Amino acid sequence: MPLAEDIRPTRLDEICGQTHILGKGAPLRRLIESGHIPNLTFYGPPGTGKTTVAGIIASLSNRRFYKINATTSTVADVRKTLEGTDSLFAFDGILIYIDEIQYFNKKQQQTLLEHMEDGRATLITSTTESPRFALYPAFLSRCTCFEFFPIKPKDILPALERGILKLFSEYGEKTFEEGFADEIARACGGDMRRALNTLENIYFASGAVLEKSSVSAFAASTGWEDRDAVYDLLSALQKSVRGSDPDASVFYLARLLKEGGLEPACRRLLVMASEDVGLANPHAPATVKSCVDSALSVGMPEAGIILSNAVLLLATSPKSNSSSAAYFKACEDIDKAARSGEKAILSVPAHLINTNENSGYLYPHDFPGHYVKQDYLPEGLKNRTYFEFGENKTEKAAREYWQKVKEKS
Repeated sequence: MPLAEDIRPTRLDEICGQTHILGKGAPLRRLIESGHIPNLTFYGPPGTGKTTVAGIIASLSNRRFYKINATTSTVADVRKTLEGTDSLFAFDGILIYIDEIQYFNKKQQQTLLEHMEDGRATLITSTTESPRFALYPAFLSRCTCFEFFPIKPKDILPALERGILKLFSEYGEKTFEEGFADEIARACGGDMRRALNTLENIYFASGAVLEKSSVSAFAASTGWEDRDAVYDLLSALQKSVRGSDPDASVFYLARLLKEGGLEPACRRLLVMASEDVGLANPHAPATVKSCVDSALSVGMPEAGIILSNAVLLLATSPKSNSSSAAYFKACEDIDKAARSGEKAILSVPAHLINTNENSGYLYPHDFPGHYVKQDYLPEGLKNRTYFEFGENKTEKAAREYWQKVKEKS
């Protein structure tokens, strides 16, 4: 049995890190201790305890525990698990853990909904990707989500100490250089499994002394070493593009990709195309989407060549935030109405709902210029302005066009 599996925690107090959700009084811990286990989704980088916590939950709740990996299994395997267990309708029920749930497509996730709602089984799923992108909305709405963070080096050390004791007791004692465990904890990017695998490999590959210098050979970079650094680079990339600096933009793209941030970079580029360029270059979002799809298809290192096209297109394009600004203004009014309890002011006007002849709705295509003046916003927001044309060439042309059309109507 691999060392990481051999010393896997069996109690919540043995979990390293994740105190924001599993520490004393933290939300997930309170939920587990209450005995009320809803459908859960755990997301975060590999080796941060997602599978371990699912197993502990099953143990504490006295439920039968079944593990399924979405990379090699199908929804049919979930059904077989449900049909083949004797305790299906028992009081305690069963718990099914689906790892890498992002590999189930939309239709496959939809077929799991009935199992999440009828109470026969509890589903815990995990993913290394953001649930917003990895999970179908109807599936996500039925889950309670908890994020797992990369484990800090100081929190990895206790597990490494247990691993060293385990190896020494089973295979013989060796000596190790001062700072040996600290070097593994630092080099393994918050991934507990990788840290323990590195320790185990070094032990069997070394002589009588476990040396710090051997760590780098067994713990290659994965890009998760510094989560905050990745977010800092994403911020620098977007600000450089927004500031129309192509040199800084391509530099931070290269930094991101060197850190293993291919997927975060792709997601941020898709947002930037609409948030910072928007209507000033209406073709930018489609072009960037094409580049992102190609980059994810070919993978690194060639993906960098493709994404540099997208980054430099955005950096050198005219800029406009008129569309994103309009959206956030509309959100502010909706949130304000919800907070004040005055949701009635958001009611859709009757003539936009009813399509019969007496509804009062005017069909724009029946009028010159395909335009006729009428109210579309709710009565409580009548005459509210959200969108303001930008000063770039494209939006100026659109503004002039609509001014002429509306003057003639």
